Amino acid sequence: MTWITTLVPVLRQAWYRSTEMSPMAQAAAVGWTRTDGRATLTLAGDWTLANARDLAPAVVGAAAMRPGDRCLIDAYQLTALDTTGALLLLRVFGDLPPTLDAADVQGMNAADLALLRLVIARHGRTVPPQPVHASVSRLLERIGGAIVDAWHQARELLGFVGIMLATLGKVLSGHRRLRLTATVFHMEQTGLDAVPIVALLTFLVGAVVAFLGATVLRDFGAEVFTVELVSYSFLREFGVLLTAILIAGRSGSAFTAQIGSMKSREELDAIQALGLDPIELLVIPRLLALLVMLPALTFLGMLAGLFGGGIVGVLSLDFTPAMFIGRLHETTELRHFWVGMTKAPIFAFLIAAVGCLEGFKVEGSAESVGRHTTASVVQSIFLVIVFDAVFAMFFMELQV
Repeated sequence: MTWITTLVPVLRQAWYRSTEMSPMAQAAAVGWTRTDGRATLTLAGDWTLANARDLAPAVVGAAAMRPGDRCLIDAYQLTALDTTGALLLLRVFGDLPPTLDAADVQGMNAADLALLRLVIARHGRTVPPQPVHASVSRLLERIGGAIVDAWHQARELLGFVGIMLATLGKVLSGHRRLRLTATVFHMEQTGLDAVPIVALLTFLVGAVVAFLGATVLRDFGAEVFTVELVSYSFLREFGVLLTAILIAGRSGSAFTAQIGSMKSREELDAIQALGLDPIELLVIPRLLALLVMLPALTFLGMLAGLFGGGIVGVLSLDFTPAMFIGRLHETTELRHFWVGMTKAPIFAFLIAAVGCLEGFKVEGSAESVGRHTTASVVQSIFLVIVFDAVFAMFFMELQV
């Protein structure tokens, strides 16, 4: 007899569903009945989003007529149920116990019953967001979070620099392979392709520095010192600084985008699966290319800046080219040139390290690639300017 009582509700629900005349959505209905002195809510049709507008008035009426005692749900005529229908059912009852069983719900299939239980369990758990008010504690919290993030980024950068130096040492000692083809390719990308923009920018800045210097020094009758102003500024600072900033924005961002795109396409996982070292394969060629090409571009930037200053001197200060070159040769010492060139490899190492590290930190989406590319440019330029200031104070103390 037990199996008969279990089978009857199933056959009854199957009969209701077999009598459907169309595969289209069935009109939903709801109503109260009395069975053996107990209130029963009868559900019929598709309780889905498609019928929500038509079902809403009936739900409101059923909620108003709900008796106070415990009710039974008759779902033999229920043909479909989704989360919208479950929420409408909750509107009738106000609340339902998450542990619904056959004593509470009759004729509902297992999948619909599981969905109803899930909606009941999750209903009302959403906490509305609290408005964030500006305050001193909130400001201090954000400052502390920024400091912690900066500390974590500094640790990651130092660790990545250690890995780069270890791998570079193995490559130079012959324990790892030097990817010469990749290195030459990146030398062309970071060096030769950047020659026009570096030469043009430094030429224009040299002309502007010479023009401003001549304008100010003319009031003191010391226009001739414009040559020293241009030579000192470009040999010591502007030549290497402008070149490094350009390379950070051009090549450092390219390193991040290239490695980040490879990570988003899971190419880095494929490289590791083949037993290859991504640092050796991707980072070292880019590092060596920058270590070679940034000093060369710095030298080109120095020449272009001096040439721009010489053009302004010839056109505005009535200097002849021979006079400008002669005074440049007489007053400029070679140590200023070496001070500028000493910074170039350090800046190249910083740009390569930050650019490659941010590429490895990409999480796999296009939005992440863009975010880390922007972070790479900002961090590279920041570190270049900070280290340039440190070098300036260091050489000033040494009186170099």
